[in-house]
Amino acid sequence: MTRPRVVIAGLGDTGLLTAIHLSRHADVVGVSSKPELLSGQELGLRVSRPQVWARDHRIPFGRFRKLDGVRTIHGSVSAVDLGNRTVTVVDTGGAEMVERFDALVISTGVRNGFWRHPDVQSAAEIDAELRSVHRRFDSAGSIAVIGGGAAAVSAAANLAATWPDKRVDLYHPGDRALPRHHPRTWQNVHARLTRLGVGVHAGHRAAVPAGFACDEVTTGPVRWTTGQDTVEADAVLWAIGRVVPNTAWLPADLLDESGFIRVTPELRVPGHDLVYAIGDVAATDDLRSSARNRADRILAHNIRADLSGRSGRARRFAPPKRRWGSVLGAQPDGLQVFAANGRPFRFPAWTIDTILQPWIVRRGIYGGIRGKDTD
Repeated sequence: MTRPRVVIAGLGDTGLLTAIHLSRHADVVGVSSKPELLSGQELGLRVSRPQVWARDHRIPFGRFRKLDGVRTIHGSVSAVDLGNRTVTVVDTGGAEMVERFDALVISTGVRNGFWRHPDVQSAAEIDAELRSVHRRFDSAGSIAVIGGGAAAVSAAANLAATWPDKRVDLYHPGDRALPRHHPRTWQNVHARLTRLGVGVHAGHRAAVPAGFACDEVTTGPVRWTTGQDTVEADAVLWAIGRVVPNTAWLPADLLDESGFIRVTPELRVPGHDLVYAIGDVAATDDLRSSARNRADRILAHNIRADLSGRSGRARRFAPPKRRWGSVLGAQPDGLQVFAANGRPFRFPAWTIDTILQPWIVRRGIYGGIRGKDTD
């Protein structure tokens, strides 16, 4: 009996996990603009200590044991024909190929700053990009981080921890940063920023230069629509949440008014059988939280149910009301994780490399990752 073919457009964190869950049940084809998992998580660690960040957040696909049965295509999806159930893929050489699907998963993510973009890149180009950004901050005497979300807060904290001799300031528009988290989370993180010597400035809303996409590190001055004096800095990191979904290749009837993909609680795209969306590109809720709450397992279950004619057994994704999890990433004293109610708990530093990463993440979540000598 011929196995169904599932095409997964986008192999970021969530698309990759969905492929892993389906690999034993279908012929899975994954399309990725990168030749490896290049996570959008932990911006602070990425810009301050890129080699440490890469160990856990940049992993070639060939090292994932449960991707052995998955065919990966290095390229980008340029079009979809939902009637004929095909997608058009442009590979790294510019050649077009057409891939048939029985089920389609759209997990193409979003563009957000310089650290999350859909451009097709080689491993060498990714290397160069990481080095360039790191050198930019390494050579700066003063750094301004603009934004109030987790990416901005993480960047400010990790930059200050890595370079304690630099002046690092965080400017956020509200009364407090991390507005999507419980207030207790910000109280805890604010205290840590203070201990690190970060200048925290509330009520600062930046005037974004016309035509600027906030996708590069700039040099001051930074001006404010809220009336404060202009700020000068050698390096300015823009993390103001100008998120753009990677959906230009999709028909307009699949999208909401902001360009995100409309989905049901089962992560199905309404009106299109066996078409699904997950991750930051899917309009599941205001926080688009399926990427951070293990909805990949729910989606894989639902795809298997739909393909086998058991659609009534589908599960629903119930998004949390607040963001939770780590904010600053692994620090010298361990990894602090915040529950939805703002209560923190900590993984001691010694557990990160002995328990958390090798057993919980690499084996438990990903199903096993080979050593680097297999790249």
